[in-house]
Amino acid sequence: MTKTALITGASSGIGAVYAERLAKQSYDLVLVARRRERLEQLADKIRTQYSVNITVHTADLSEESGQESVSHLIEQQENLALLVNCAGLGALGMAEQITWSQIDEVIKVNVQALSRLSLVASKRFIREKQGTIVNIGSIVAHMASAGAGAYSASKAYVLNFTRALHAELSPHGAFAQVVMPGPVKSEFFGDKPAPFPEHLFMTPETLVDTALTALAQGESVCYPTLPQLDTWQQFEMSRGQLMQALTQSGNPAERYQA
Repeated sequence: MTKTALITGASSGIGAVYAERLAKQSYDLVLVARRRERLEQLADKIRTQYSVNITVHTADLSEESGQESVSHLIEQQENLALLVNCAGLGALGMAEQITWSQIDEVIKVNVQALSRLSLVASKRFIREKQGTIVNIGSIVAHMASAGAGAYSASKAYVLNFTRALHAELSPHGAFAQVVMPGPVKSEFFGDKPAPFPEHLFMTPETLVDTALTALAQGESVCYPTLPQLDTWQQFEMSRGQLMQALTQSGNPAERYQA
């Protein structure tokens, strides 16, 4: 039985590479993005290389109608085995410059759409006792970055939401992975100069290959550039110690008492 992968944000960058790599693994594809022309070009390119079925679906995930249409696809698509949420937006700018509409759009795509599609897929995968959800986070989830508050907050949400989702899915034979890259060579910064040195950037191809290797190894959290897993384990241990300290009593700490 041929498996199907649905990929959002598939018209360029990370999403487009996921489409190519999964086609190479013989997945049929449902490609979702706003730009139909780019989706069609990608689909034609993949069809010349691999014998897979490809469906192109245009949707703006910042809109209710777009989220609804893709949710319906997830519910109805035959043999769906993998959802990859690559669609994402960044609203960069200091508080005195950025507008609410920019932040609202980030929330709608990075948080609301990702959550909604993941939830729809989760219900199906739990019922079918199989299936994988991959959500793209970012290392800025761990940084309260001036000038990128909404974006970093949205990625912190993606990290925690996906980890919780994995805990809920795994007893039912399903899986959720969050991929946590650093800077990636893409259209993210547009015409603006990137605020990071060139050597820190990873190509989308390297990122996706690394994430798929991590997925095959059963990693529910993938930090592609992290040299030693011990660093993550130490972070988790510190987080556990913090939670233990925070829940010892309901009394205020001594430093707050007169």
